[in-house]
Amino acid sequence: MEIEKTLTVSAPRERVWALLLDPHVMTGAVPGMQSIDVISPTEYVALMKVKISFLSAKFKLHTTIAEQREPEYLRAEGTGEDASVASSLKQTSEIFLSETPQGGTELRIKVNVDLLGRLGTFGLSVMKTKADRMWDEFGRNLAARLENGETTQIGGSGGVEAAGTSSTKIGAESQVPPSSAPDAAAEKCGPRSLQREAAPQPASPSSTFSPARDTATSDDTDARGWFSRLLGGGRTTVNRAPGRSGGVIRIEVRQLNRTVAIEWPVEAAGQCQDWLRELLSSPV
Repeated sequence: MEIEKTLTVSAPRERVWALLLDPHVMTGAVPGMQSIDVISPTEYVALMKVKISFLSAKFKLHTTIAEQREPEYLRAEGTGEDASVASSLKQTSEIFLSETPQGGTELRIKVNVDLLGRLGTFGLSVMKTKADRMWDEFGRNLAARLENGETTQIGGSGGVEAAGTSSTKIGAESQVPPSSAPDAAAEKCGPRSLQREAAPQPASPSSTFSPARDTATSDDTDARGWFSRLLGGGRTTVNRAPGRSGGVIRIEVRQLNRTVAIEWPVEAAGQCQDWLRELLSSPV
């Protein structure tokens, strides 16, 4: 997956460059960043937590600055994995800083990410939506630090001083609390629960729809129409949760010896349809 984003700030280019290479600043500005270990001026190990749809992953990212031309260009390469969700990633990032006529800085970033495992099963639209949200949040956090006059010392070509081979661990205590409104809205429209079953399944992946306990047949034409057409006919059943007037749509996705069960609120049937189409059209 390739992502390219642009951000314009009022600060001069040299100051933006220094902040981008300051792990104290990046720990608080990058969404989901928990901590950074500074191994050397060009090598970092970071702990990053990210949630995509119903899956939460915590990646240990090993990043190396492969090339830099201060204060205009930087290329970094990184790898990471999270065994708990059986996912890994490999990414290459390029950052371009250029001066604006008003004395500010245009920050342009190009990222190429290969995401493998369970997180890699999500469609391109889901991943790009998450990337857009994270970029917007990063832009707000970086702009806030620039407006507050936050400064950093530039140590050598890498921008960070490291003593010998020891590492400096920077936590996320100083992180500016980001706006949670977009994520909260997304959570309301997303799946409600995730269940795992370890029983052996057929080797070829398949998607099935099965009602949960205490199910009731939905008489709603819209709820039946799109899902019936998508799965080739049949009646749609929804789970009536105790104390709730609405229902949920339950989907089971089987991959090898794992079954992932997802429940969507009926109100978000359109998003469920888009997600399922993305899943069925994605290579396994």
